[in-house]
Amino acid sequence: MYIRFNSEDNMHYQIQVPNVHPAGIAQVFSPYDGKYVGSVETIDSAGAEQALKNMAAVFSDRQHWLPAHERIGILERAALLMQARSEQLINLAVAEGGKPYLDTRVELIRAIDGINSCIGCIRTERGSEIPMQLNPASMHRLAFTHREPIGPVVAVSAFNHPLNLIVHQIGPAIASGCPVIIKPAKETPLSAFALVEIFQEAGLPKAWCQPVVVEDIAVAEQLATDQRVAFFSFIGSSAIGWMLRSKLAPGTRCALEHGGAAPVIVAEDANLDAMLPLLAKGGFYHAGQVCVSVQRVYAHRSIAQAVAERLAALAESMIVGNPASEKTDVGPLIRHTEVGRIEAWVNDALQEKATLMTGGKRLSDALYAPTVLLNPAEHSKVSQQEVFGPVICVYDFDTIDEAIKRANALPYAFQAAIATQNIDTALYAFKHLAASTVMINDHTAFRVDWMPFAGLGQSGYGTGGIPYTYRDMLIEKMAVFNSVAL
Repeated sequence: MYIRFNSEDNMHYQIQVPNVHPAGIAQVFSPYDGKYVGSVETIDSAGAEQALKNMAAVFSDRQHWLPAHERIGILERAALLMQARSEQLINLAVAEGGKPYLDTRVELIRAIDGINSCIGCIRTERGSEIPMQLNPASMHRLAFTHREPIGPVVAVSAFNHPLNLIVHQIGPAIASGCPVIIKPAKETPLSAFALVEIFQEAGLPKAWCQPVVVEDIAVAEQLATDQRVAFFSFIGSSAIGWMLRSKLAPGTRCALEHGGAAPVIVAEDANLDAMLPLLAKGGFYHAGQVCVSVQRVYAHRSIAQAVAERLAALAESMIVGNPASEKTDVGPLIRHTEVGRIEAWVNDALQEKATLMTGGKRLSDALYAPTVLLNPAEHSKVSQQEVFGPVICVYDFDTIDEAIKRANALPYAFQAAIATQNIDTALYAFKHLAASTVMINDHTAFRVDWMPFAGLGQSGYGTGGIPYTYRDMLIEKMAVFNSVAL
């Protein structure tokens, strides 16, 4: 298996996956200007079977599991290599994914910090004593638990954070001692292969982390649903994620991370000077291609017009264009078809009586202008579904209960927010908003990588965040000693 990256210094990664022969070549092109970025070999059904065999074989050989000190060393060296190659990794991720340079640099910093979080997980992992001798049946016994890897992991990732999402999936697998197959998004595989190359250079045996790009969805399904897979990690489309979960082999555990239509309630007393720049960043970051991107802003009727106007002004101040430029705020959509979809959704909303405050137009085949809509109809697609594009919708409301009811009306629940200077309003919203996390005076896209990150309802299953994923990839095994000496 290999990838090639088209760069001025002819960067070339050679990724060896034992005994897995390629079926074809997938070429990667920049979503911004269509230029060739690189290529990666793909696998078919036979390749998937060999990758699964490789993974099952190393896990079944318990005598040669990677001890904790070796895993710590691998992760420490990998973090140093990522730091040393930061510009290469940033440029590669920008080229294939289109996230602006400055935001991608932050992503890389987070990814390196995520590796260090994985090391911290290993250092603090422990079992516990289970009380015995509490009744006659448990006399002369001592019991404790120990945690060990759950088994082979298959991870399917998304395009929008091609460095950090990969770390969130394979980092905990390496830390917990689970062999892992990682299938990155077809649009952004090069960053994943580059990271795996770094882990291999840091000392990770090849069969313990196998990056693959598949020929079609059937091969991805083959990987995820195989009976040898102990844990399935999925980040991406809800339709595909829930479909794959329904077909998992008996006993396979899983975590799914999908999207939402994040709501923000802006109360009458909100500090707009502080809050609106946060909302603009949270809505237009990576062209809105974030699962908790600010999408639905419910502003009190007395300030809704001002909120919409000021968000529009902030949108108009953003530089939209080449993601490689350090001046760019908003880059391209990942596919040209996404530009067409967003354009159609916004046009539908305008026909359904929404007011266009700014944007509402494509700037090129790859770029869509940051857009602010005021009072789209409740039945409009921009109100009912995840836009996953640079569109913020502002709605007016009269009472906090009305705003909460409308915020909770969709079958998605992920992160929500309330902007207010009143502690009682904040706590009331925290209690009544249907969300796994409620931000107070912050945007919905805030995240640090050690916090729980969980979609509820149709937005996901299980809890993400590096310590939580690490824990999911471990089982708790108990030992019970029976001795007359006790």
